[in-house]
Amino acid sequence: MPQNKKKQPKSPSTKKSWFYFNISLRVLHSLFLVAISFLILGGSLALGIGVGYFAFLVEDTAAPSKEELQQELTDITETSQLAYADGSKIATIRSDLMRTSVSSDKISDYLKKAIIATEDEYFNQHNGVVPKAVVRALLSEATGFGGGGGSTLTQQLVKQQILSSETTFKRKANEILLAMEVEKFFSKDEIVTMYLNISPFGRNNKGQNIAGVQEAAQGIFGVNAADLTLPQAAFIAGLPQSPIVYSPYTNTGEIKENLSAGLDRKDFVLFSMYRNHDISKKEYDEAMAYDLKQDFKKQEAIEQTDQSFLYYTVLNEAKDIIAKQLADEDKVSAEEYSKEETYQKYLELAQQKLVNGGYTVTSTIDKNIYNAMQDAVSKYGYMLDNWGDAPIEVGNVMMDNATGRVLGFIGGRDYQQNQFNHAFDAQRQAGSSIKPMLVYGPAIDEGLMGSESMVSDYAAKWRTGENADEPIVNATNKGTNTFMSIRESLEVSSNIAATNIFQDIWEQEGDPFFSYKNYLSKMNYPEDNSWAYESAPLGVTNVTVLTQTNGFQTLANKGVYQEGYVIESIKNNEGEVLYQHEQKPVQVFSEATASIMNDMMRSVIDEQKTSNFKSVVSGLDWNLGNADWVGKTGSTNNWSDSWLVVSTPSITISSWSGRDDNKATDSSAGTRTAQYMAYLINRIYQSDQKVFGVDKKFELSDDVKKIKVSKATGTLPGGTVTVDNTRRTNPSDTVTSYWTKGGPKEASFEFGIGGSNANYADYWKKIAPSRTTTSTSTNTATNNGSRSTNKEENATNNNNNQKEAEKTEEKKNEQKEDD
Repeated sequence: MPQNKKKQPKSPSTKKSWFYFNISLRVLHSLFLVAISFLILGGSLALGIGVGYFAFLVEDTAAPSKEELQQELTDITETSQLAYADGSKIATIRSDLMRTSVSSDKISDYLKKAIIATEDEYFNQHNGVVPKAVVRALLSEATGFGGGGGSTLTQQLVKQQILSSETTFKRKANEILLAMEVEKFFSKDEIVTMYLNISPFGRNNKGQNIAGVQEAAQGIFGVNAADLTLPQAAFIAGLPQSPIVYSPYTNTGEIKENLSAGLDRKDFVLFSMYRNHDISKKEYDEAMAYDLKQDFKKQEAIEQTDQSFLYYTVLNEAKDIIAKQLADEDKVSAEEYSKEETYQKYLELAQQKLVNGGYTVTSTIDKNIYNAMQDAVSKYGYMLDNWGDAPIEVGNVMMDNATGRVLGFIGGRDYQQNQFNHAFDAQRQAGSSIKPMLVYGPAIDEGLMGSESMVSDYAAKWRTGENADEPIVNATNKGTNTFMSIRESLEVSSNIAATNIFQDIWEQEGDPFFSYKNYLSKMNYPEDNSWAYESAPLGVTNVTVLTQTNGFQTLANKGVYQEGYVIESIKNNEGEVLYQHEQKPVQVFSEATASIMNDMMRSVIDEQKTSNFKSVVSGLDWNLGNADWVGKTGSTNNWSDSWLVVSTPSITISSWSGRDDNKATDSSAGTRTAQYMAYLINRIYQSDQKVFGVDKKFELSDDVKKIKVSKATGTLPGGTVTVDNTRRTNPSDTVTSYWTKGGPKEASFEFGIGGSNANYADYWKKIAPSRTTTSTSTNTATNNGSRSTNKEENATNNNNNQKEAEKTEEKKNEQKEDD
C-alpha cells in the first residue's frame, strides 16, 4: 500500500512574503479609496469653484426678456432703397454692406439643412450649448493647445448680434448664458432664420460686401434664397466660415481665377449633409457632379444712378424727415432743434437709420418725366449759353398744382461737372418773377386795384436807400412817361409801375412788411428784411427755384398753397409706414384774386412782350402751344439771373439760369431761356401728354367783380375833370376790369396809382380834348391830397421829360425785356 504523504508546513520565508503582499494590497486599496475621495472632493470643489466663477462672470448680465432679445437679434443692417413714385427703384442707399432680410418661408430648406450640418450638427438636440465642446474650447483658450470651435449656431448668433468678438472667459460665459435664453424663447427655425439673415457671405458680382442669404443668392446666383438648388445652397452655406476666401468674386466683382477654395468647401458641406442624412446618396452624387461654376453671375458695374442730383435730393429730404421724427421722440424743443449742433446730431442719426434700416423711401418723382427732363437738359442746355468764359447753369422744377408733388426737376447741366443743386439749394435774386406774389396779388386781394386800373410809368427816382435820387429804370428805358393799365404793366414788367403799386400797399396798409407777413410768409418764402425795401418789387431777395415754383403753384391752385415735397412715404422692411406725407393746404390768396392773376399772367404769355415762349412752344407742337399757359418772366441787373415760370391748370414748371459766379450775361438771356423752356416742355410732353392738362382752362371765379371802366383811366365811364383851367372829358372807350372787392371810383384828376400832379396833367392833355375853361386853378384835383407829397417830389423830374411824352407808344413797344 502506498504511504500517505504528510502536508509539509510553509517555510518561515514563504509566510513572510505573503504577509507583505497582503499588507501592500491593503495599503494600495486604502490609497485608492483615499485618492477617489480626494478626486471626488477635488472635483466637487472644482465644480463649485467653476460654478461660482461662472456666476461671477455673468453677474452683470441681466436675463433679458423675449422682447429685448427679439430687438437685439433682429437689429441688423439692412439695405434701404430710394424709389420713384411708381415704386420702381431709383437707387440703393449706399452702405459698406448690402443686406436684405427675408422670412423663413423664403429660405430654401436645402440651405437650412446645409448650414446646420456644417456649422452645428447637434443643433436640433442641444439647448444652446454643447458642454463637451465648451470645455474643449475653454481648455484651448486657457492652454493655447488643441482645436478651437465649440460655438453652436445659437452662440454664433448671440456673438454677432449682442456681444463683441473678443476672446475672454467673461464673454464666453455671457455667450453661453444668452444662448440658453435664446433657445428658451425662440424655436429652432426662428434661430436658424435669424442666423442666415445676419451672417456675412463675402462679395457679390459687383464687388460689394454682402450679408444675409437673400443678398447672397441674388448676388452670386441671381435667384431668390427660396429657389436655390442643392449645390448652390451648399456653396452659400460654406461661405460664413471664411467669406472673403471662399467668395467667387474679387472686390471689383470679377470672378476669381482660382475658385478651388470655395468649391472644395462646397463639397465638404455636401458630404456633411449626406453624413447627417439630410440628402440621399443620389442627391449627393448629382450635386457633386454638377459644374457650379456655370451658375456664377458675371461681373456687373454698380449702378451709377445714385451718383446724381436725384439720389441726393431724395436722400437728403428723407434725412430731414427722419431727423425731425427722432428729435420729436426725444422731445427736443423747436428752439433747441434749430441750433446747428443739435440739428447735425439728428441728421447723423437719421443717416444711420436710412443706411442700415432696410427702409423704402418712395418719392413723388415721376420716372418718365424725370428722365425726359434729364434728356432735355443734356440735348438743349447749350441753348442757354452765351459763349462766354463759363457755362450758364440751370435749375428747373415741375410741380403738380393740386398737391405740391414735385414730378421732376433738373439740378444742373451735368452732375459730373458740377454737383451744386440749382433747383433746391441755389438761392438767387428773383427779379421780376416775384411781382405776382409780392405786388400784384396782394394789391388785388386787398381791393386796392382792378385788372384795368391805371398805374404811372412816368420817370421816377428812388426815395430811400443807397440809390436814393437815382432813377428807377426798366429794362430798356427810364419810364415810358404815360399811365398804363395794371394788366399792361405786368405784361411789360414795368419796374416803375410795380414800385408805385408796392408803395401804395405800404401807404394803404401802413406796414412795409405787409405783403410778406400776410402773403409770402404763408408760402414759406424766406424771412428777410429786404421784403420791406423800396426795391423789393425788382426781386432783390434771394429765393430757390423750388420756392418760386411754389409761389406760382399757389396762384394756379385757386390761391391755395400746397408745400412742394419730394417724399411721399417711408416704410420699413415689413411694410410698416414710418412716414406718410400729409397735405396742409393754406388759402393764401382768395380764389377770386388767383383767377384774376392767372387771367393777367395769360396776357403776359400771349402778348409776348417779355418772352417769345408761346411762339416757340407752339412751333414745336401746336397742341401743346394751345394749352392755357400763364406765367411771368424775370431778370436781374446785367441779366445775371434769368427766370421764366409758367403754369397750366395742372402743373407749374420753372426755370432759372445764370452763372454760378453771379457775373453778367447779356440782354438776350430771356430769349435763350424761352427757347430752352419750350424745348424742355416739349420733351416732357412727348413722354407724358396728359400731365400738362392741355384741355383744361383757367376760369374766372364766380365772385370776381366784372366792371366796365374807362380804358384810359380805369375809372367808371363818363365824367369830366379840369386840368389847367380846361375841362376835359373822361374818354368813352371802355374795358372790363376785374376786382375782388371794392371797385373803381368816379372819374377824377388823380385816377391812378403813383405819379405826380404834373404826370396827371400831362396824361390828361394827351388822352382828352379840351372843353370849357371853368377855373383859375392850375390843376383841378378833388382827390389829390393823399398823394400830393409823392407827386410834388417827382414834379421837377417829370416836367423835364415832357418832350419824351410824345414818344410814349414807341418806347412802350421797345420794352421787350423785364428787369
